[in-house]
Amino acid sequence: MALTSWKVFNFFDISEVKPPDDGESYSIFDSNDLSCVCSGSDNLFIGSNDGHVRILSQAFKVVRTFKAHDTGSITHMKQVEGTALLVTISEDLSNEPVLKVWALDKTEKKTGAPRCLSTLGIHNGRKQFPISAFTTLENLSQLAVGFANGAVTVVRGDLIHDRGAKQRTVFESEEPITGVQFREGPNTTLYLATTGRILTLTITGKGQGQPAKVLEDTGCGVGCMTFDEANGDIVVVRDDAIHYYGVNGRGPSFAYEGPKQLVRIFGDYVALVSPPKAATPTKSNGLRKFGGNRPDDMFNTSTFALLDTDLKFIAHTETLLSQVKALFIEWGDLFLLTLDGKLFRYHEKTLQQKLEILYQRDLYVLAINFAQKAGIDTTQRNVILRKYGDYLHKKGDYDTAMQQYLKAIDNTEPSQVIRKFLDSQRINNLIEYLEELHDHDKATVDHTTLLLNCYAKLKNTEKLETFIKSGTNFDLETAISMCRQGGYYDQAVFLAKKNQEHELVIDILIEDSKKYKDALDYIWRLEPSMAYPNLMKYARVLLEHCPDDATQFFIDYYTGEYRPKKDVSIPPMHVPQGGASNAVSNLTSFIPLPYRQANTNQSPATVGNQQLVLQEGETAGAETAQLPPEYDVPKPRTAFSSFVDHPDNFITLLEACLKQKNIDKSDMTDLYTTLFEMYLETANTKKGEEKEKWEAKAKRLIDGKDITIDTSNVLLLSHLSNFRDGTILVREQQGLRFDIFRSYTSANDTAGAIKALRKYGPEEPQLYPAALAYFTSSPKILEEAGDELEVVLRKIDQDGLMAPLQVIQTLSTNAVATMGMVKKYLSDTIETERKEISNNRKLIESYRTETETKRKEMDDLGNKPAVFQTRRCAQCGRSLDLPTVHFLCKHSFHQGCLNESDGHEAECPKCATQNNSIRAFRKAQEDSADRHDMFQDALQRSRDKFGTISEFFGRGVMTAPTVE
Repeated sequence: MALTSWKVFNFFDISEVKPPDDGESYSIFDSNDLSCVCSGSDNLFIGSNDGHVRILSQAFKVVRTFKAHDTGSITHMKQVEGTALLVTISEDLSNEPVLKVWALDKTEKKTGAPRCLSTLGIHNGRKQFPISAFTTLENLSQLAVGFANGAVTVVRGDLIHDRGAKQRTVFESEEPITGVQFREGPNTTLYLATTGRILTLTITGKGQGQPAKVLEDTGCGVGCMTFDEANGDIVVVRDDAIHYYGVNGRGPSFAYEGPKQLVRIFGDYVALVSPPKAATPTKSNGLRKFGGNRPDDMFNTSTFALLDTDLKFIAHTETLLSQVKALFIEWGDLFLLTLDGKLFRYHEKTLQQKLEILYQRDLYVLAINFAQKAGIDTTQRNVILRKYGDYLHKKGDYDTAMQQYLKAIDNTEPSQVIRKFLDSQRINNLIEYLEELHDHDKATVDHTTLLLNCYAKLKNTEKLETFIKSGTNFDLETAISMCRQGGYYDQAVFLAKKNQEHELVIDILIEDSKKYKDALDYIWRLEPSMAYPNLMKYARVLLEHCPDDATQFFIDYYTGEYRPKKDVSIPPMHVPQGGASNAVSNLTSFIPLPYRQANTNQSPATVGNQQLVLQEGETAGAETAQLPPEYDVPKPRTAFSSFVDHPDNFITLLEACLKQKNIDKSDMTDLYTTLFEMYLETANTKKGEEKEKWEAKAKRLIDGKDITIDTSNVLLLSHLSNFRDGTILVREQQGLRFDIFRSYTSANDTAGAIKALRKYGPEEPQLYPAALAYFTSSPKILEEAGDELEVVLRKIDQDGLMAPLQVIQTLSTNAVATMGMVKKYLSDTIETERKEISNNRKLIESYRTETETKRKEMDDLGNKPAVFQTRRCAQCGRSLDLPTVHFLCKHSFHQGCLNESDGHEAECPKCATQNNSIRAFRKAQEDSADRHDMFQDALQRSRDKFGTISEFFGRGVMTAPTVE
């Protein structure tokens, strides 16, 4: 690449150095005595023709002068950087060149000059030719000297400690040596340059002793070879180009037409001095050295340039009115000394100043490369990229501009870029930037919203799915919300499921997609703790659209048999997209919903997409083997409100729950009560046999022995549903037979009343008086009752349920019953009363007669003597003999047959049993005299109240206690 196509800049500030006005320092550069210059260790070293060395400070003030050589001029110097060592070479062409090594930090006591560590005469086969090139290793272990006659001498040894050195001519040529450079590595290689060739020679290591190897059959002039310490390359400049030579031989070359006088490496730049073409040296004058130019060269111009061959630009170029005498580098700057004694300092501008120059010329690509080479941080690099993007955006190159913004995305305020691409025509660039923001985790909620809006506006479902599938970190809530707003429900479901947002998945399937079956299946795959709240939240909707499955879910969960369904993995099949008309592509390959069954009536959103179908029996087998997870089964009543408007499914649930074992008593009450109510409600909606069927179910439900329905609830529900069988059944179970009869009579249901009377009358006698009052309450009822009135009267009369007077009073309350209807009852009653009166009178008379007889006997026993005529003992049957005991009961005994005991009065053995019974009966009467509760209980149970009172009166209940 020719340098004429390179950009030219002014990256250096140039200033002329003015030495201090202190005599020697002021004219140090103007002196014709100056023969060579070198720098190092923060000092500048000037060699003169008279053999003196002058040391200048950073202020260019001569701080030290000493005599280095007695004869000849100093033509070459080398200061070892970081040390106090200085190497000088003097030549006078009458003797061999003399090399000395100086220790500047040590002085001779006598002269005060630096100490000379070693002195060495450089051999050249006794040929007196000037030194045309010189180089040394940093440790001074090896030096190479090239002569104008084409010879190269290598010096090895310890010159610092003056332990001797060996010299050897390693190369000879007919062409003058124009440059020598060492290159260290596994092998130490010496690069040689002549006026006609570039060669390499291995000095140490593998290959040592072999002849020099020619790299190129073109040489260079004196001063046109240098070493680039940054990359270890040898730089050679010739009239046609700048050439690099690396380890593997020749490297890149850069065309630069024109003669070359001097080359140095300054940082990243190649400092190149070119004389005017008119002064192009020929073979006869190709050997140049300091002070060896023609006199008219003093008035010729030179060109000085600083080149960056890596980035291919010219950092500085200028034309000098005088020839260049020396180039040296120190204190971070480049110095140029001309033959007219002027010293110019080249100070590189700061990075920011150089970038501003590039900005002004819109050279952003070069600025980026320049900054990268300078090793600036990412923040500064991104500033350049943003500026470049702004430049391209103004030019209308939006795609390239976006690429720059993307590179600078890490520390760029996104709003600065987004505002530039809000135009609908630049929406693709905006999408690209927003996607990159998400990839770098720099996106906010607003960015996610904007990106999804862009996808929706372009109807780019494919990119939307790619974005969702990519796993980019974005605000989940925002993404789902935008997908829902844009109608991308499958994508919203995918995002929610991927992030375990179960409630959100179900909400989208129900509220947006209206896929109620899928929603229920999804709930069925959740753990019990997650499934229950979602089921209850959407229970009514699910029961409305898939009642049977939803009911089964309730049954499983409320009976403790809930098992989460398991998915069967089936590889998805990729089917081509159906076209632009399909606004929302199916995400079956992304969304793990293998439970979705193949649907022959697919919606437009799913036509042409692969559905995942479970193999028959796979899931069923898995669920059969799976044990139900442990969870707290909720109270049944929590599900009741969900089944509003779904009575049939509700009944199914209730019946299933009642089949459980070990149901809590309160739960069982709720279940039976609610099921009874549902049976009645269903029966009210039916007619004929269907109605009877449901009423029969309701009756069977409350007819069981273990039913825990509250009586009041049954009565209330039966009343509200006009279910009389329920009311009757409950009253029967509660023993409320009178209430059952009264319910018939209050409804004027004579047939029902008669039926109840026949059924409950034997156990509830009081029904007959009530029936009598009812039958005679109206002519119509009396007519309906028929012969039943006579039966009731007969029963009342037989069981004495009412006194005849009470019967008459009951019948006389209205004019319904006539005398003819009760004539027979009255006649029979009167006849019976007469017979009873007659019998009672006879009984009274017999009691009176018996009482009188007893009283007379008692009086005779107390007042008249008793005559005993018995001759035999009543106990043993033998004849009586003394001592004999006679009792007033007319029984006589041997005294020995009585078995008398001390302290006890003798009693007739024959009458003792009867007397004991009488005494026990009497004692019982006395004891019961104080048991008023027994009297009240007997009176309450008795049909003949007066008879009971008379009986207890005889027992002494009403006798006043005697005072002793």
